[in-house]
Amino acid sequence: MVKTYGDLYIRTRDRLTLTETPETAGPMARDLVSTLSGMTQEAFLAERDKPVPEELTARVDMAVDRYLAGEPLPYVLGEWTFYGLDLYVSPDVLIPRDDTCAVAELAIHRGLFLDQNPRILDLCCGSGCIGLAIASRLKDARVTLADLSGPALSVARKNIQRNHMGGRVSCVQVDAMEAPPAFLGKFDMIVSNPPYVTASEMEELPGSVKKYEPHMALFGGTDGLNFYRAITKNFRGLLKPGGFLCYEFGMGQGDAVCAILEENGFTVLERTLDFNERERAVLAQYGRKGI
Repeated sequence: MVKTYGDLYIRTRDRLTLTETPETAGPMARDLVSTLSGMTQEAFLAERDKPVPEELTARVDMAVDRYLAGEPLPYVLGEWTFYGLDLYVSPDVLIPRDDTCAVAELAIHRGLFLDQNPRILDLCCGSGCIGLAIASRLKDARVTLADLSGPALSVARKNIQRNHMGGRVSCVQVDAMEAPPAFLGKFDMIVSNPPYVTASEMEELPGSVKKYEPHMALFGGTDGLNFYRAITKNFRGLLKPGGFLCYEFGMGQGDAVCAILEENGFTVLERTLDFNERERAVLAQYGRKGI
């Protein structure tokens, strides 16, 4: 019988061993109990001998049921950490993954050399993880988060508020496959992690991705490159002279994405790897200042 926070942790850990190793089940159980109780893990450890509310026990049990049924842990928790930021997530947005740190870091490193108060557009923003990571490191940047999905933008707005960036980060609904509205103005940099999964890859996605994550944010056309073609052609006009375009792309797509950039007047400056040593992101420049 569950009486204390410690009892709840032990039961949760034991249930998780149905799919997890003992080494991973323990930290996951602590994460579930502490997050759903609204406590830090340090506070949870301090409270482990105190009585646990029945309502919390029921919520944790239901969360474990969802996870054991295959739902990704970030959706079960309703939040995830990316680039040191605590972010809300829901099935309306992709789960922020460590792979995406590659494009965020590439943009941040270039952003350090931009003019004062640069304007940066995070296109196909989803949860807003890339744009918010950039804003967290470039303290004078003005960042616009753009997505076609209204529910995704609702999540992004919550993440702006959660990370206290309302003064420098805003949201706008934009279709990345269409010509951009003029009211957006000009940007020093556009960064994007667009949908890039191919038609054949969509059929082979892991069940947890295929069943729970938004297909709208995954499918990039037959060859996975539809968004790169549209964005590179249509959004280059939003860049200031000498502006930069920074993309994340899928495994093996680097050469094709770079070819699209070069065909549209961009110079590829840098290609970089993710934490798994797979090529993941590219930085390119359009035109030169003064032209």
